[in-house]
Amino acid sequence: MSSGQRPRAYRLSRSEPETDGAAPPRVAERAAPEVRIVEEPFEIVEAADGTPVPVAPRRGVPWGSLFLGALGSLVAIAVGLSVERLVADLFQAAPWLGAVALALVVVAAVAFLAMVGREAAGLLRERQIERLREKALAAIAARDHTGAQGVVRELAALYGGRPALDGARHRLKELDDAILDVDDRLGVAESELLASLDRQAQAAVANAAKQVSAVTALSPRAIVDVAFVVFSAARLLRRIAGIYGGRPGFLGFVRLARAAFAHLTITGGMAVGESMMQQVLGLGLAARISAKLGEGVLNGLMTARFGLAAIAVCRPLPYVRAEPPRLADVAGELLRAAPETERDSAKPL
Repeated sequence: MSSGQRPRAYRLSRSEPETDGAAPPRVAERAAPEVRIVEEPFEIVEAADGTPVPVAPRRGVPWGSLFLGALGSLVAIAVGLSVERLVADLFQAAPWLGAVALALVVVAAVAFLAMVGREAAGLLRERQIERLREKALAAIAARDHTGAQGVVRELAALYGGRPALDGARHRLKELDDAILDVDDRLGVAESELLASLDRQAQAAVANAAKQVSAVTALSPRAIVDVAFVVFSAARLLRRIAGIYGGRPGFLGFVRLARAAFAHLTITGGMAVGESMMQQVLGLGLAARISAKLGEGVLNGLMTARFGLAAIAVCRPLPYVRAEPPRLADVAGELLRAAPETERDSAKPL
């Protein structure tokens, strides 16, 4: 703006802009757009004013937790007193027996503390993976570049003890300042660090589904089928958790199992669309060959569904660029292996 001109104000209307005597600039020669003012629906605000906001009901006293806590404390005190009396009686009977009993008590106490430490470490590891996934979702929703950077660094630190991923961590460190988009940053970390782990997890799910299908088709007892399905599901969940960096103990395993079943319930238990058609067609084809084979295929498909839910629960990142696995990705080999299973079952033992 030159020193000989003064600032001017213009109204955005159909009328000519007002100036203070000077010729209007070239911008004012064009028709100014009309500004439309829309009144806010204040009647809605007034109607909602004073309406009580629903608040979550207050939870009462957790009597169940208090009962279990008190009962567990009483049992622990009773066990401690029983052990103390046993050691004292052994010392009175023979000093060397008392010394042996005391040494065994010390060994048991050390082993118990080690078990508690392992359980606590496993739970903390699971919470770290869950927080990492939640941070990634929050960074994607808020387009938080700094948050995405922190997620990638924590993910690289999570797999710091795996030499096979050293090259991937080095490439991510080199690209740290070159990526600006949140999805691109998380997508690169996903492809570099989790692509190989995803392949291992999907292979574990496919192998478990085939094993369950084969054992169910060949076993003569229903109780054997149920026991093997439960055993395979538990082993598969622990295997997938280990692939993605989890180290669940007993409590951590129970927590993961609950989360996997909850995810399986939310997603509908059985896939819809193409996956559902594949299940129905595959089961019908297998059932026509053999009723036992059809039961094996169904159990294998359910094991595969549980494995996909376990992957979703144990994976430290949501699916950003990669496509989440479908039932067809892990059950296709199962359906192709159905005729082979039937031929194996027809062979004489």
